[in-house]
Amino acid sequence: LITEVPSYLFSSTTILKWQKGNCFDFSTLLCSILLGVGYDAYCVNGYATKEICLMDETKEICPLLQEDDKNKKKEVMSPVKKYTVKPVRELQSKFEMNQEARRRAEKTLDDEQKQKDYEEMINLKIKGARDVMYGLRVHCWVLVLAGKRDVPENFFIDPFTGNSYETTNERFLGIESIWNHKNYWVNMQDCKFGVKAVRFDLGDPVKWEYMLPSENQEIVVPDSYEYLDEGEDDDEKDVEKIFDMPPSWAQRIVIPAKDIETRCPKGEKIIQYKKANLEKYAPYLNIDGMVKRLIEYEDIECTSFLKVTEWYANRRDNLEKIERNMKTRTITEYFRNGRHLALRKHVFRSSEPETDRTMKFNGKLRVDGLMSRVETPTEMVGKFRDRPDFLIYRHTVFAKRLKKVKLPGASHSNYRTILKITERFARNRKKPAHQDVAEQIFLITSEHIQLTYHREDDRITAVKREFILPPNLMQKDDQEVNMDQIVMTFEVDPLVKPCKNVVLYQTMIGLLKAQTTSMQAVRDSEHEIREILKDRATERRANELTISVYDTERNEKAKEHRRTQMRIEEEQRLRRAEEEVDYLAPFLARLGQPKKITKKVAMMLRGDCLADMKQRLIDKANLIQSRFEKEALELQNKQQWYQQNQISMTKEDEQAYLSYCSEAMFRIHILELRLNKHKERAPARYLALEDKIRKDSRLAKKLKDC
Repeated sequence: LITEVPSYLFSSTTILKWQKGNCFDFSTLLCSILLGVGYDAYCVNGYATKEICLMDETKEICPLLQEDDKNKKKEVMSPVKKYTVKPVRELQSKFEMNQEARRRAEKTLDDEQKQKDYEEMINLKIKGARDVMYGLRVHCWVLVLAGKRDVPENFFIDPFTGNSYETTNERFLGIESIWNHKNYWVNMQDCKFGVKAVRFDLGDPVKWEYMLPSENQEIVVPDSYEYLDEGEDDDEKDVEKIFDMPPSWAQRIVIPAKDIETRCPKGEKIIQYKKANLEKYAPYLNIDGMVKRLIEYEDIECTSFLKVTEWYANRRDNLEKIERNMKTRTITEYFRNGRHLALRKHVFRSSEPETDRTMKFNGKLRVDGLMSRVETPTEMVGKFRDRPDFLIYRHTVFAKRLKKVKLPGASHSNYRTILKITERFARNRKKPAHQDVAEQIFLITSEHIQLTYHREDDRITAVKREFILPPNLMQKDDQEVNMDQIVMTFEVDPLVKPCKNVVLYQTMIGLLKAQTTSMQAVRDSEHEIREILKDRATERRANELTISVYDTERNEKAKEHRRTQMRIEEEQRLRRAEEEVDYLAPFLARLGQPKKITKKVAMMLRGDCLADMKQRLIDKANLIQSRFEKEALELQNKQQWYQQNQISMTKEDEQAYLSYCSEAMFRIHILELRLNKHKERAPARYLALEDKIRKDSRLAKKLKDC
């Protein structure tokens, strides 16, 4: 199937069953589905390039990489304010800077030219000689016209890749005909320069010649079309017959949910792009939940790895994506909302604590408002937002370790020594600027505390204050403290009154408490990082996946629970049915439901059962006899009453008496028949029960000799 149109097409249901076919089969299936959901779709028979016909995407850029480029372009830099403070000028020679920039530009151009030449050489190797079949390869694809389902403009869909293209795309070289379930149209337009100039106005008979005239066919007659004779045209309209497209012979297209989830045969597919390979997997196919993997390469020959990106789904740890940069050796993990501690992104090189890493959190879901945390062996930086204490930044400097810490999970509290803590705060408009701290620095080893307050709106400098803590300050409660030697203050306004010593002393005591609180917060941050690393190590080993309660095929717990419930219900149903049918059930209950029936128990069951049957027969006979005697006595009394009052009775009374006598005689006769019939059947029923007891599988062996 390269230069010829197939002589027949398979049905869409057959293609779905086989899971394979050519471009005509795939286009027919895709067009049928699109028509079923309301699109104005058509199958197109034409010519395309070698890459389209052979589904060769090695020269195309991966769509995922194109999306990344678009997202990067959308990131707009914040505008520079007009009245910002300019940075200090660097005293450098402009001539040297220009020379350096020129050398860099020349080097960049040389590198780009070398890379371009290398790619052209590789492309020549891949392409080989000139394509002698250019424009001769037959291909089939799908056309979707604008209008229905709010489609704004016409476009093509390649059935092999599922990619959409504009109707002016150069990959499509010509169109012979199009068709759908309504009609067949032959293209009358010139495709010498591809499909750019092709117009898809199917009602224009000059551009598209339809095969089956129908009542629904809209024909637009051009002004330049001249009729030879209007009368002959009217006669032709009267004689013209209407034909309809024959009905479809195929069965209804049904795609099970399992096949939709699998997406492709065996649930996996590999697509080769330019400098990239894309692997797709069905959900739950991999034990770690991976559904997509993108491998990027540095060269076109795909020999040197650049980056590996993996997407995950249905993970219990809410892992969404992992990026591995082979050049920088960094790993970036992305998580969905709902994870413990609201972790959103984790960038690291090693899983050991106290190494380079960056963590980003969802501050709206955390009590402390933490947005990000950057850690190195000697530093830790945390950024916050929307905190009640207006803290936005905390920078901690640690002393260098002489010995590396163990892997996460080890039970030890060997924390690093804190040298310095820097905290910054947002502006609190409820306080004056000279009392609202903007930055506080705790120098732990040198026992200094430096404060910088917020700047007034009409000032360019801020108030600063430094506390030099004397040794053993907290133990000097009864001693005097000279605040002039402890505090150094820089005031913006020289005319302002100096702060009282009592206020300075209270401020210093508050800062000491704040220092203790900040150190504890740093320790909590270290502990939190270790807990996160420990949890991630456990989650990587477990690879647990979540299964929806509505997924009855994979939810083993729900399936087992359902089987147990069905088994219990079936056992209860059988037990009820057995109790309803089993004539020995009440007698076994009297004996306490014995687990084993012995000969003595069998004899007791036989005797009780026959005695009960005999008593029931006697009770029934007595009941019929009592009703018979009662009816006979009432009839006799009525006859005596009639003999006594016969002379004074009217005709109506006599008629009522006769009716009563007739009904009473009928009842007496019926009761007499039932009594006689019962007396005849009672012995037979008694013997039948005795025979049934002897043949019962539970009692037969025990009553064999009785």
